[in-house]
Amino acid sequence: MSFVKRNTVLSSRAGRALPQAKPPNAEKLQPPPGVRPSPLDGRPTTSTGTASLDQLLAGHNGLPLGTCLLLEEQGTTDFSGVLLRYYAAEGLVQGHQVHLVGYPPEWRRQLPGVAQPDSKSSKSSKPAPAPEEKMKIAWRYEALGNSAAPGNVASREDASQASFCHNFDLSKRLEPASIKGSLHPTPSTGPPTFDPRGQITRSPLKAIIKHLQSKLLSSAPTEIHRVVIPSLLLPSFYAPQCSQPSEVLRFLHALRALLRTYSSQLTAIISLPTSLFPRSSGLVRWMELLSDGVLELVPLPATPGAAPPPASSNAEKTDQSQGLLKVHSLPVYHEKGGGGAETSTFRETLSFSLSMSKGLNIKPYSLPPMIEDEEEQKKEKASGGKPKDGIDF
Repeated sequence: MSFVKRNTVLSSRAGRALPQAKPPNAEKLQPPPGVRPSPLDGRPTTSTGTASLDQLLAGHNGLPLGTCLLLEEQGTTDFSGVLLRYYAAEGLVQGHQVHLVGYPPEWRRQLPGVAQPDSKSSKSSKPAPAPEEKMKIAWRYEALGNSAAPGNVASREDASQASFCHNFDLSKRLEPASIKGSLHPTPSTGPPTFDPRGQITRSPLKAIIKHLQSKLLSSAPTEIHRVVIPSLLLPSFYAPQCSQPSEVLRFLHALRALLRTYSSQLTAIISLPTSLFPRSSGLVRWMELLSDGVLELVPLPATPGAAPPPASSNAEKTDQSQGLLKVHSLPVYHEKGGGGAETSTFRETLSFSLSMSKGLNIKPYSLPPMIEDEEEQKKEKASGGKPKDGIDF
């Protein structure tokens, strides 16, 4: 009968310890620039260029590759166009291939530039404290080096977030030095592609699908592509034949097939003016079914005769809600669903605000304070009287 010393670890004896081999091609498993795994299911995701929109996408913290978003907007505003410019600018800065549909190549001059780091944030990041200023609880980080300190870990997280989603400034234009990718204009979708006698020479939307397919076939497997489709079916950029259901639905079917075929390389964002094509029509309903995520932007109308906001605080101006955001569907986790329908995202009322430096910020909607009533109450208190409509309990 054999005995083993109690303090001896069994795996430390000869013949028990197995060598830990490194996985093959470990260096090749690094994701491409601008791509990181989803914290939910590990699928590769890329940023839309808007941090608040990335957080909204069903917990993926980004747009999953192989999916598309449909942005619907009411009225004559162009908030969805701003989101598309951020999406295209993020792709060019990350080195992705951006394909522009419908619009001319001069649209690239409207892309926002990369914002410079704020001086206040740089001042707030203080250097590491001296050894005598360290807290007593920080002794467990000393053996791991300075890189394991909580402050350095937070700075690394901020740096990784900045490399995944950049900050852009609408008052600036994207400089050529910041562009690492390339913008590919697709074949024109305007009326010149049609015969003046009314006979269609070729289908412009079908030509776009062939263009995308040829670019994807000739690209490397690790190259990321983005499809930007601003103001789909707008009469000034799309021929009247494109708005027929047989034409546009065939185009969306083919685009969805490309997204599923190249599920690790391709994403797309489409904007649709619902003032021309309302959601009550069957065509828009089918377009929503063929999209992985559907968001609706409802700008708030300006009340005539309302007093302007006070000019004392600039933060209140930028944080003032300019519209409501309705979430109709989000990219699902798998074929059984799970795209955020079980969370409170669909039930919560969301709003958005746009500023030149912060971009478009999505947040829960809250009613603004009644400025006129507050001013009247201050005047009444200053004069020594009681408020007019005051209720005492």
